[in-house]
Formats: sequence, C-alpha cells, structure tokens
Amino acid sequence: MAVLDRYSDYFKTSDYQFDYKKHLGCTDAIYSVRNVIEKFVSNGSTVNVCTLDWSKAFDSMKHYALLIKPMDRKRPIQLLTIFELWFSISVTSINGMVMSLIF
Repeated sequence: MAVLDRYSDYFKTSDYQFDYKKHLGCTDAIYSVRNVIEKFVSNGSTVNVCTLDWSKAFDSMKHYALLIKPMDRKRPIQLLTIFELWFSISVTSINGMVMSLIF
C-alpha cells in the first residue's frame, strides 16, 4: 500500500483491462465481448473470434524484461529498484494434484 500510495500516478491502466481491478473480472470481459459481437451480428456482419491462453506466459518469461517499459517511460529509479528487489526475492511455485488412473 505504501508503494501504491506514493507512486499511484504511475499505475494507470486501460479501460479495456479487466483483470487486477477492483470490482472487475472475467465476467465483465465476457460481457463486453458479447456486446461487441452482438452489435456486429445485428448489423449483418460476420464475426470471427480468436482467443489465447496466456496463463503460463508469466511463469516462463524473463521477469527482468518487465522493467524495460518502465525504464523507457522514465519512471522513478526508486520505483524500479523496488520492482527489481521484488523480482530478485520472488519465487514461483506450482503445486498440482497428481491423479492415478487405474484401467
């Protein structure tokens, strides 16, 4: 909260982002997509939809690459240092249930 309080001006997001926002989520994104599709279909257009699952992308990426954009945008060095510290001490762990199938 201290970081957000001090650097909130640097954390603006697009109105088209639904994740990681209070009171918004997947159902809001689905609702928006359905409205756009219904509008085009009601006007006689064909709609093609392509979806991508990026759920594993963050686990396999170089986390330090996330610092490039804020650096290019001249964000405060103190904020970049906080992010660098977080990345250096963060650990990703995936725990899954193993299922045995008996035939």
